Amino acid sequence: MLLEIDTRSETPIYQQLRDQIILGIASNQLAEGELLPTVRQLADELGVNTMTISKAYNLLKEEGYLVTDRRKGSLVTLPGSYHPSQSTAFKQRLALLLAEAKAHQVSQAEITQIITDIWQSFNLPADD
Repeated sequence: MLLEIDTRSETPIYQQLRDQIILGIASNQLAEGELLPTVRQLADELGVNTMTISKAYNLLKEEGYLVTDRRKGSLVTLPGSYHPSQSTAFKQRLALLLAEAKAHQVSQAEITQIITDIWQSFNLPADD
């Protein structure tokens, strides 16, 4: 999986990395158990500070997307089901996105199609 950083983006680099890794997991570009580059390797490849990579990896570990093995490094893992507080936070983020779409006059049918298209891009069965 190729990670790309947009230095002109308002989104912090660590957040861009986190988001791309989660998208990579969802789209099966990163498999469970796959070894990610070391913090130093990825920092060198992307030309960013090691602390930025470390921040992204730590956030992913906290969220259950990575585990660290001292001998192997950072491995991709799949988080379990949402805890109730995580489910609430997810619904709040989704509600905000839907509110923005409604404010921009995106129809419910368009939203449904967008969700279907994105979900299918993850190569997952539609009923998961």
